[in-house]
Amino acid sequence: MAVALDSNVVLGGADATESAVPLATQLREGTKKSHTMAENTGFVSCFLKGVVDKLSYRKLVASLYFVYAAMEEEIDRLRPNPVLQPIAFAALDRRSALEADLVFYYGENWLEQIKPTPAATEYVARIHELANSAPELLVGHHYTRYLGDLSGGQILKTIAQKAMNMQGDAGLQFYVFPAIEDEKEFKNTYRAALNSLAIDQTMADRMVEEANHAFHLNMKLFQELEGNLVAAIGKVLFGFLTRRQINGSTETVNN
Repeated sequence: MAVALDSNVVLGGADATESAVPLATQLREGTKKSHTMAENTGFVSCFLKGVVDKLSYRKLVASLYFVYAAMEEEIDRLRPNPVLQPIAFAALDRRSALEADLVFYYGENWLEQIKPTPAATEYVARIHELANSAPELLVGHHYTRYLGDLSGGQILKTIAQKAMNMQGDAGLQFYVFPAIEDEKEFKNTYRAALNSLAIDQTMADRMVEEANHAFHLNMKLFQELEGNLVAAIGKVLFGFLTRRQINGSTETVNN
């Protein structure tokens, strides 16, 4: 059982009285390579080029449900933690949105039809492991997923709507943030919260390392879907779409 940290407890040598490190910038710069690698997985590469298979996409939604259910369960439980509390914005929560999407794709009995894949199981296990051993490192996962959802995710929503011939937000609630009126302003608030965390450089380095691990876990989720996508569009088209690598097309908006 993780113990909530008191605001005066030293985290890696820094306490609340020390000046904060520029964590937002370090996370952005320190994960650029991983971001580009994730976008060059076959599934995401095809997605960004407008090829989205509905069967593969609903499987992604199912995997993300397990990931976000674990993340939000632990963030809620650890909310008193002074390192997690500043970034625990309820407006970012995705579980209920994913549940709505699962109803759209699987019907009301969606929970009986889905189960975590090996990659989702690994991802969920990592979240729970950190929550019980080094909860402050969940910051790296929170940054990687939620800021990406709010920024680059908006590009993916538009692509998915066109590719799957979908009307409105039905089936795409994952990308809808009704409690956030100004996306740019909110991202600035989120970055300020990251920079306010009472941590030292050693802890910041560990958070960046964990954020890169989060990208790696996300890549595994995407790679699991490639078989379904190949079956849907064929090996020749899949090979053509994934032959040329891209240079982080959602990276600039993600940060």
